[in-house]
Amino acid sequence: MAAAGPAPLLPAEAEALVRALQSTELRDTGGWLRQHECVEKLNMHAILSASAGQEQLLTELLVTYAKIPVLIGELISVEIWKHKIFPVLCRLEDFKPRSTFPIYVVLHHEASIINLLETVFFHKEICESAEDSILDLIDYCHRKLTLLAARSPQGDEDEQQWAVLVPPQELQKQAEMMEFEISLKALSVLRFITDQLSALRQHCLSLESRSCCPSGKLKKFENGVWHVVPPEDQVKMTKLDGQVWLALLNLLLSPECQRKYHFDGFNKSQLLKLRAFLTDILMDQLPNLVEMQRFLSHLAVTEPAPPKKDLILEQVPIIWDHILKKNTGKWEAIAKHQVKCVFSPTEEELKLQARRWAQTYSLDMMEALAPDKPRCRVCGAEAAKRCSRCRNEWYCTRACQVQHWQKHKAACNLMAGAPRSVDDP
Repeated sequence: MAAAGPAPLLPAEAEALVRALQSTELRDTGGWLRQHECVEKLNMHAILSASAGQEQLLTELLVTYAKIPVLIGELISVEIWKHKIFPVLCRLEDFKPRSTFPIYVVLHHEASIINLLETVFFHKEICESAEDSILDLIDYCHRKLTLLAARSPQGDEDEQQWAVLVPPQELQKQAEMMEFEISLKALSVLRFITDQLSALRQHCLSLESRSCCPSGKLKKFENGVWHVVPPEDQVKMTKLDGQVWLALLNLLLSPECQRKYHFDGFNKSQLLKLRAFLTDILMDQLPNLVEMQRFLSHLAVTEPAPPKKDLILEQVPIIWDHILKKNTGKWEAIAKHQVKCVFSPTEEELKLQARRWAQTYSLDMMEALAPDKPRCRVCGAEAAKRCSRCRNEWYCTRACQVQHWQKHKAACNLMAGAPRSVDDP
């Protein structure tokens, strides 16, 4: 294996992929399958470029070709598909797919888009290029954070049930797991928006990426997985905790937000609850929070001036409502059409799709993007063994591989039938 890692896309390749991004009708799920490949390649390119400090090219292309509103529209469209059409599709009697891979790609499309937006929204020009669709993105993030705040902690007991799930139930379980990670990505996007926009109406959301195991141990969610936190590390701030605090800091201390925000008794009492979390240990890790502590102390003993009675012209998000109005009453018809025309591919079509994805997800590329060493697909332990047929799944022991085989078999056979994108060692 060469010492150097995989290189980002060439400028001409990146430009072609950006120009290929197009808005897709909710009925045309096949368009998402084709477009997902472009989004994933841009995703990997964005991450590699950002790690090398060379992300300017992709930023300029997305701004030049006005593709940020397109991505936001696609993001909301897939969200509506998951909430309105996917449940109907799973209940259809004739929904007996030969492979669930195409449906999984559609489910994953939302995660790919929000991940790409998370990577590029760090730049001010990206926020500005979103134009009016920035309101729709904020509305999307609000929905995701509301779901995240209402989410009840779940332990690991459900993992043992995965081996006996039938395809529709398995897809629903995967969609539920993806929803959690998508919500965390939305949190990061919202924080980057607050870095750039001074006039946002703030909502105080206290979110912590924590859960409790059945044994009573504390777990934190980092780098896509839950980790048991030893007692000495429980007061350490995670990256996700930092995103929440930075977003609140941007909103609460902005003079423009303070001038426009109406501090009634309820809002004031909710904001003052933050003081309980502003410990000395927390402020040592994020010193900027000292300013927030001062603001809250001042707020506790004063009555903020009411907002000025200026003429207010309010913009509202329109993408969600537009898609709903256009398709209301057609959900079952769309689901039946997609089962027949999109999610029932022939064996040859499946092999062709597998071949394209094997080329997109090359092994050296995936290893370069991995934040740490591979983890066992079954138990989550550090893994050193890889499936020798498809080379896509990792295991710590032979026992875990055997346990997972019935679930992995269909995807393994499909991927093993596609040509390798890199040579076997």
